[in-house]
Amino acid sequence: MSQRRTKSGFIIAAAFIGPGTVSTASLAGANFGFHLVWALVFSVLATIILQDMAVRLGYATRSGMSEALRTQIANPFIRVLLSLLVVGAIGIGNAAYESGNLTGAAIGLNSIAGIGIPAWSCLLGGLAVLLLWSGHYKLIETVLVMLVAIMAMVFVVTFAVSEPDWGAMAGQLFAPVASMDSITTILALIGTTIVPYNLFLHASLIAQNEQDGSQPAGYYRRQSALAIGVGGLITLFIMATAMQAFYGQAEALNAGNLAKQLAPLLGDFAELFFALGMFAAGLTSAITAPLAAAYAVTGALNKPSDMRGIWFRAVWLSIILIGVGFTLSGTKPLMAIMFAQAANGLLLPVIALLLLFMMNRHSQLGLLKNHWSANVAGLAVVGLIGWLSWQKFMYRVG
Repeated sequence: MSQRRTKSGFIIAAAFIGPGTVSTASLAGANFGFHLVWALVFSVLATIILQDMAVRLGYATRSGMSEALRTQIANPFIRVLLSLLVVGAIGIGNAAYESGNLTGAAIGLNSIAGIGIPAWSCLLGGLAVLLLWSGHYKLIETVLVMLVAIMAMVFVVTFAVSEPDWGAMAGQLFAPVASMDSITTILALIGTTIVPYNLFLHASLIAQNEQDGSQPAGYYRRQSALAIGVGGLITLFIMATAMQAFYGQAEALNAGNLAKQLAPLLGDFAELFFALGMFAAGLTSAITAPLAAAYAVTGALNKPSDMRGIWFRAVWLSIILIGVGFTLSGTKPLMAIMFAQAANGLLLPVIALLLLFMMNRHSQLGLLKNHWSANVAGLAVVGLIGWLSWQKFMYRVG
């Protein structure tokens, strides 16, 4: 293996900043201002904590999450159950989400060249297929890092020209809200940042691209924290821009009027900037979601995780084709998305607890094993997410 340094951390940042993140952060800023920044900060810190464990696991064991789970769980019934959960939540779930990823990117491009959402979705799906079919990891990595840079530039510039009210932001920042009215938005912010399939993706990328230990584990851990932090800042800029335009205003946020609000400052470039942001966010997720699913599903089914292998290609190709198919049919895969959301909600605490188990028990971890502080932080993350989910459930029942 060469001495290259994989930028896997930035691929994870590219993976969680999709159209859903743009929409959720915009709604949070428009409806609650900076009162929910605490939820974003928690989400970013929780993601750093969990992804750090995935990095150490992939580095020490030279295997992905699915493979590690399969080898560490002795009970065959539990192994089969976990495999079904992984295939269902990540395989089927990502296929449902792929339609939204392609549509989000297509909406951005269609506002620049109006050839229609279906046509753009086909072209974008074809681009994702070409990139992944190449099996050239460095090419895929370079494209994704460039898209993250585009997103950062777009949303930082739009925030800068929105004439931010620093006093109002500071006042709301130190007046956090966790009411029943905001619980759905809080969970949405958490859910778009702490993504279960990214744990599988990160461990597999480290395992596949650092086979000989040519770089120290600390390099990848620092890179992971930095990249996720950058992703969190991009999300914060999206939230802040929506706050400046819509918080406390009579006009409600919708899919098309945020760019319009910036037109006096950016002129004709307002729509172009948002189009680029949505394109970058959609395309990054349209590439990383199938890639993550391929690693997770092949590992769960005990198939080779070779990027040029037939099983690996079959998984990601199926997900892209299903996503394009939903877009062309004009239907929204609501039932599949509902199933995916429910399964991912169940999968996150289960996988987080299993990750904690492996980070304490796996024989190959050595010095990369969890210390007590990592265990406490991991349990705190699972506990808070569980408590918020329970509060939402009780609110709905009540």
